[in-house]
Amino acid sequence: MVGNIVVILVALLVSVAIIWYFFAPRKAAQASREGAVQTAHIVVKGGYTPAEIDVEAGSPVRLQFDRQEDGECSSHVIFGDLGIDQTLPPFKTTNVEFTPQKPGDLPYACGMNMLHGIVHVLPKGGKNKG
Repeated sequence: MVGNIVVILVALLVSVAIIWYFFAPRKAAQASREGAVQTAHIVVKGGYTPAEIDVEAGSPVRLQFDRQEDGECSSHVIFGDLGIDQTLPPFKTTNVEFTPQKPGDLPYACGMNMLHGIVHVLPKGGKNKG
């Protein structure tokens, strides 16, 4: 009887941990400043890490996509709202540069639309939403 209760509690705890891992809110990474340019390093390996980045409107942005795989899915990164379709060579770092003029969200995805990320453009001098 006690053994069954322990098994049920362990199963419940593992289930909660898995659900939290996949569905918990994620905090966006803040782009760092290198002079006038806001820079963020994004690892491309089965997804984008970090997948959410905060930048400030009105300043140039450089996203450094460090592709650590060679699958077809991650061979491109597309920013539909900006008209950017950048090839990402395998095992190399590729820069994507743009200057967001107004606050809002700029989603991006791989060429097959399976990997997703987002750039949160905050007002100039603005604070993080979360």
